[in-house]
Amino acid sequence: MAEAVPVMNAQTADAQQASDVQKKVLIIDDSPMIVELIRSVVTMTGAYDVVVAYDGVAGLEKFYQEQPDCVIVDVKMPRMDGYQVVRCIRGDTASANTPLIILSALNEEVDHLTGLLSGVDEYLAKPFKPSALCATLERVMNITPEERVHRIENLAAADFDIDLAVDDEEPSK
Repeated sequence: MAEAVPVMNAQTADAQQASDVQKKVLIIDDSPMIVELIRSVVTMTGAYDVVVAYDGVAGLEKFYQEQPDCVIVDVKMPRMDGYQVVRCIRGDTASANTPLIILSALNEEVDHLTGLLSGVDEYLAKPFKPSALCATLERVMNITPEERVHRIENLAAADFDIDLAVDDEEPSK
């Protein structure tokens, strides 16, 4: 009796090949230790290939070379901060829908707001839980361009009541 052999047509082969292709994540952070931590968390999912850069300028160069599917970027870096990187990527129509995550030690409300207004999809604080980073990565990878535009429009229209004053007292004379 002959054994059944699975039939693979062109459509099945294409679907199998697509599922084998990993999405690419670019990590931009000036701390090699943090980069390696993020890399290990992202790669342990098995769904992502990782490329890295250690400052904002190198990050933008790597972004255009590698064309990643998502970017995880720190805020405080030499040569160009993370907010500037996000604005550059969002300002280019060819890359405007790339999922972007800020992962930063800056954790004040104004920092989160600045990140969101610069165009980032999510803002995570350091130290972070690996499960939170993985969940955030999955979430931003599934945001549609329409959802991204709607979120930015809502942020632009919002009335934020944030006290930016360092000291509310009048200066002494």
